[in-house]
Amino acid sequence: MFAVHLMAFYFTKLKEDQIKKVDRFLYHMRLSDETLLDIMARFQAEMQKGLGKDTNPTASVKMLPTFVRAIPDGSENGEFLSLDLGGSKFRVLKVQVSEEGKRNVQMESQFYPTPNEIIRGNGIELFEYVADCLADFMNTKGLKHKRLPLGLTFSFPCRQTKLEEGVLLSWTKKFKARGVQDTDVVSCLTRAMKRHKDINVDTLALVNDTVGTMMTCAYDDPYCEVGVIIGTGTNACYMEDMSNIDLVEGDEGRMCINTEWGAFGDDGALEDIRTEFDRELDLGSLNPGKQLFEKMISGLYLGELVRLILLKMAKAGLLFGGEKSSALHTKGKIETRHVAAMEKYKEGLANTREILTDLGLEPSEADCIAVQHVCTIVSFRSANLCAAALAAILTRLRENKKLVRLRTTVGMDGTLYKIHPQYPKRLHKVVRRLVPNCDVRFLLSESGSAKGAAMVTAVASRVQAQRKQIDKVLALFRLTQEQLVGVQDKMRAELEYGLKRDTHSLATVKMLPTYVCGMPDGTEKGKFLALDLGGTNFRVLLVKIRSGRRSVRMYNKIFAIPLEIMQGTGEELFDHIVQCIADFLDYMGLKGAQLPLGFTFSFPCRQASIDKGTLIGWTKGFKATDCEGEDVVDMLREAIKRRNEFDLDIVAVVNDTVGTMMTCGYEDPNCEIGLIAGTGSNLCYMEEMRNIELVEGDEGKMCINTEWGGFGDNGCIDDIRTQYDKEVDEGSLNPGKQRYEKMTSGMYLGEIVRQILIDLTKQGLLFRGQISERLRTRGIFETKFLSQIESDRLALLQVRRILQQLGLDSTCEDSIVVKEVCGAVSRRAAQLCGAGLAAIVEKRREDQGLERLRITVGVDGTLYKLHPHFSRILQETVKELAPRCDVTFMLSEDGSGKGAALITAVAKRLQQAWKN
Repeated sequence: MFAVHLMAFYFTKLKEDQIKKVDRFLYHMRLSDETLLDIMARFQAEMQKGLGKDTNPTASVKMLPTFVRAIPDGSENGEFLSLDLGGSKFRVLKVQVSEEGKRNVQMESQFYPTPNEIIRGNGIELFEYVADCLADFMNTKGLKHKRLPLGLTFSFPCRQTKLEEGVLLSWTKKFKARGVQDTDVVSCLTRAMKRHKDINVDTLALVNDTVGTMMTCAYDDPYCEVGVIIGTGTNACYMEDMSNIDLVEGDEGRMCINTEWGAFGDDGALEDIRTEFDRELDLGSLNPGKQLFEKMISGLYLGELVRLILLKMAKAGLLFGGEKSSALHTKGKIETRHVAAMEKYKEGLANTREILTDLGLEPSEADCIAVQHVCTIVSFRSANLCAAALAAILTRLRENKKLVRLRTTVGMDGTLYKIHPQYPKRLHKVVRRLVPNCDVRFLLSESGSAKGAAMVTAVASRVQAQRKQIDKVLALFRLTQEQLVGVQDKMRAELEYGLKRDTHSLATVKMLPTYVCGMPDGTEKGKFLALDLGGTNFRVLLVKIRSGRRSVRMYNKIFAIPLEIMQGTGEELFDHIVQCIADFLDYMGLKGAQLPLGFTFSFPCRQASIDKGTLIGWTKGFKATDCEGEDVVDMLREAIKRRNEFDLDIVAVVNDTVGTMMTCGYEDPNCEIGLIAGTGSNLCYMEEMRNIELVEGDEGKMCINTEWGGFGDNGCIDDIRTQYDKEVDEGSLNPGKQRYEKMTSGMYLGEIVRQILIDLTKQGLLFRGQISERLRTRGIFETKFLSQIESDRLALLQVRRILQQLGLDSTCEDSIVVKEVCGAVSRRAAQLCGAGLAAIVEKRREDQGLERLRITVGVDGTLYKLHPHFSRILQETVKELAPRCDVTFMLSEDGSGKGAALITAVAKRLQQAWKN
């Protein structure tokens, strides 16, 4: 028993001594966490350099865009071919991807050798050999004369300008075929395949093996957004935000970046980390000075590093009693598979003895322990360096997403990672230590990069097909110049019908006289009350106007109008309004003061004078009974009488659009048009009295409230209405009415978008085909979301957050489509508004007999003010359709309140003048 303990003690002591000896000798290869964090920071800086347009040419980490913009979503299906060129063997595959709700992939493949004379010979012969192998495979599998999409996995650095094109930057590993560098490898393959008349394939994708690995794993785990290969060579790819990639046009979505991290340090960034053995290995390689990071990590070099270390230790008398064999002097005699075998748990020492004996050495027990520890240090350093670079990528992903904690999956492949018994465990442990705020799952790619090329091809096929369907829907909202001119002409015709006595009753654009016959001249003064009813909020204002200096001061209070009041009885509505007025007068200490009052009533009214307005019909969600066909001023007076607390002098009832024109006219005498593009849409303008057949007199001008929201109610614009417009109309409170407004105003745009999103989701083009309960809810997609989503400053991540608030679990690709849909709907709205406005300004120019008209349009409304592109598109459309009109757009500051007071002031001034 004592002897056994003594032996165990001796062996433990021997092991400790040998390990210490090796540790001292290879001190520089042992990297502390501090050093690894430093390497991580250096790699992050290199990534940034590689992504920048100006810094990329000098960057060692090339960060190549792959044009792979989407990962599999499970709906891919079909038959695909895949070629895998880049390792020690060449492989051809047929991949069958089927959907039926299951992620099912069936593969048939065949390996072909890659002889040295082919991979280091002439480039033309290399690709002819690949084409011959493909032809042989298709023949064997009975695939000739079948047109199939093909994906090519090409595991060498390529600069891509599109998915199916890539220029070889340089050969790596053992490849050195002449005449291929700086040429498009897909063209080389296509030319070679032309020799085989019976092969009919479409090369849809050129994919790096690392990208293939990521795509294979992403098919099984949608969280996978990084691919790493640690095999013959080493590399990584990941999904980067397009906004960070200077080398590619566009900011939307994400794209997979092939880092080509093997070249990290080629600019000297890792000189303090490299050892004499790394330098010696590099000098003896096929590409001295290149791929320095890869030479410290990958399977092609680890065995050789171990050999160089053992040789030096033997020369120093630290191993094999100073004896060296010729095999130990021979390059390539120790391979990475030997390193893996020597590090095996339990049988590692026995394997070490066997391998060293095969090298013509006579190792002692101590030698075997020392050699095994050399292998551990070399492979551990490899895992450490890989972990530092991977940790940099994970940190970048987390920062891009602005997350405190990242959950992600890394797809892994490569012989070193797969065959080395300790490698995966070491790598995972170090990564988790370096990025404690990332929850990382490592997923082994089962079928390697070739299946990935097929997946990229399948995704490209799916995206192509989906894109066609999405474009078909969006095309319905793209108005041609011809269609816009048609809208302008029809609007012009409807304006004329509305102004004429004989056709007025049939006109959809009602052209209501407002009895506002003058604009402010700056002499107005006094205190006025203004009421503003037109949406879910009701405002009461006190407006003080001082003459001479054109100074207006306002005090106001906002009151809510509950839905039960909006849709109750007329008496309840006007009693509520009077209650709000009483509260305001109390609040301002004005009880008992008899002030002139202007009432902004933003609904279609037929006026017989400035203080009489008969409601034609409710819009914007109001449905109060017993109001349509009644004079709203009388209803207000009756409600004031019922309350019997105060009396008011109601001077004018005005539309908010008229108020907007008056407010801007107070600042700019050129302003003769008022436009509202907000919850609703409407326009007013100063018309020559001689053209208004509904009102007596030919002298001067009068403001006409067009009520253009009803344009098209007679079917005249049905050619541009889509199925989505019809669905929104049918679900509205007033089906068949206000059709133009329903295509142009804030109340409806979000609802149009919602209908399109439902349709695209039903077609399986969005949200994985899942319609959430919230998306089924009418009115959930408010127009303010369009403004937010279309903002140029908003990253896709924020778009996804908005969609998440709506219960929509969107991918990056979904977010891009939603943004496009919002853009198409709001663009059409702005163009239609612009076409209508162009009809008005052209009419004004012709009526005045001018060659060129200069006019100002006063504008108000949330859509115009808050949407990032609406105002610009509207202005551009007017310029295109009315080129002989110089139109200035002026934002109204509180048109509906201030405007009502100004109209009241002007009316009072004109009354006084008439009396005098």
